[in-house]
Amino acid sequence: MTVFGYVRVSTVQQATEGDSLDSQTRQVLSYSISRGLELSESDVFVERGVSGGLEFNSRPEGSRLLEVIKSGDVLIFPKLDRGFRNTRDALNTLHLLKEKGVSVHSIDLGGDVTGNGVGAIIFTILSAFASFERERIASRISEVKQMRKSQGFYVGGRRGFGFNVKDGKKVPNSKEQKLIAEMKKKKANGESMLAIHRWLNNEMGTRLNYSSLRKLLVE
Repeated sequence: MTVFGYVRVSTVQQATEGDSLDSQTRQVLSYSISRGLELSESDVFVERGVSGGLEFNSRPEGSRLLEVIKSGDVLIFPKLDRGFRNTRDALNTLHLLKEKGVSVHSIDLGGDVTGNGVGAIIFTILSAFASFERERIASRISEVKQMRKSQGFYVGGRRGFGFNVKDGKKVPNSKEQKLIAEMKKKKANGESMLAIHRWLNNEMGTRLNYSSLRKLLVE
């Protein structure tokens, strides 16, 4: 029998700074001692900078762990959300491990969750809450981005033709704004989109793809 641990942080910054990794590792090592299980620190799989929303078997360390773990082994998580943020993934992975004959322990749930007792029931319920929390956070992040975008802040992606990014905000690019005004004038005078595109790219030496041009002048 081999005892394994699994710890995770969700951002590259956290992984670099070691935020919570040492604490999580200490938790699983301490837990193993309290349960009379022999866990070597070298058998603790450390997932750095990986989102809990990514399925367990798609994570670098998660997939490696699933390859080496076998019947009779024990797997310890410090907390449920370190292992999973998706209900379906949590239940599928737990089922896979149970089929392999692996005993899964989640410290925050009080121990073994692979049986049919209270621990297993709590595991299912809290998996759903973890999934809900992840969706809520994603929704909130999206709302904040939209709010900042409406306030003129740059929130990532392409800057957009006609603008530069300065101090975190999109500011007009005078040269490109003049070109936009000229293109709109040409369109108003009946010139085709294709002709305007050729004029911009060939005569003015400004590279802009056709779909972006259409978005500027039509949508």
